[in-house]
Amino acid sequence: MNILAALRKAEAKLQKQADKARQQLDAVRAAVKILGREVASGDKRISRKKRSVSKAARAKMAKAQRERWTKIRAKKKKG
Repeated sequence: MNILAALRKAEAKLQKQADKARQQLDAVRAAVKILGREVASGDKRISRKKRSVSKAARAKMAKAQRERWTKIRAKKKKG
């Protein structure tokens, strides 16, 4: 096999790989385009109302956290 034939064979192989890569790239671009539309149209679903916690609930959570820290500190003193 001469050098020119080997180069042509390599060129054909690379051309096939390039074509396959272009097809995959086109598929990815199409998917991004479709998903982009869905995200843009579904934007209202993404934004959520900020939740608020009552003062009583906040106090209850703070008390529970203080109790957890007390237990952790007691274990550290023993260990």
